[in-house]
Formats: sequence, structure tokens, C-alpha cells
Amino acid sequence: MKELIIRAEIENLDTVLEFVSQQLDAKGCSSRIKTQILVAVEEIFVNIAHYAYAPEIGEASICVEMTDEPVSVIMSFMDGGKPFDPLAKPDPDISLPAGKRQIGGLGVFMVKKTMDDVSYEYKDGKNILTIKKNIR
Repeated sequence: MKELIIRAEIENLDTVLEFVSQQLDAKGCSSRIKTQILVAVEEIFVNIAHYAYAPEIGEASICVEMTDEPVSVIMSFMDGGKPFDPLAKPDPDISLPAGKRQIGGLGVFMVKKTMDDVSYEYKDGKNILTIKKNIR
């Protein structure tokens, strides 16, 4: 398992994406699946940076674990911000035109649809959002 601990600031997004990208490249992840994973990582990290500690800034921890049976990546995003379960909110009604939908929730919805598993827990004063994607 590899871990990156970084200040939860938008300016650090490229560092986070590069960190995850290196792990995926080492396992021979296809570009299509890699793109799905990186979009999910971006959505999650940006949400942590914007909301977890607002108006303050805190740290985020990103743990990346690669498994072999099946070949998959499991990533946990941890922050010590306000307790918040992003999975508790109902999915947006995507059948409505964009102008009639409520603002927010589309990014988390996309993460739930593109990853093979998404879970949340609040433990030891930390929000922990875990995503899993089979890469082969």
C-alpha cells in the first residue's frame, strides 16, 4: 500500500493525480479505466479541499492498494474535517433537464456509477471514503 498525505488544497490536485497515476501505470491499467479512476479521484479530492475543513485548510490522506485477484485498485481518502457521508444524499434525477436539477451531487453520482464499489465510514475522527475499481 502506498500513501500520500497532503494539504487539502486545489493547488495539490496535480500531485494527487500523479501519485495515483503512477500506481495505475505500474499495474498496466488501460487508459480508459485509468481515466475513469482519475476523474473519480479528482472529484473526491476537490470535494475534500472545498468542504472538509472550510473555511480552514487541513490534510488529506490518499491510500492506494493494488490487489491481484481480481486485479484492482482500492483507494481510501481520509480527512479529519466535519463528518460528512457523501453517499447518504439521494442520487440526482438525471432524467430532468439540467436547469431543473438540484445543484450538486452529480460528481459523487458519477463516482458511484464508474467505480465497482464505493463506501464511507466515519472512524476515529476521520471521514474515510473508499473506492474500488477492477482494472483487468
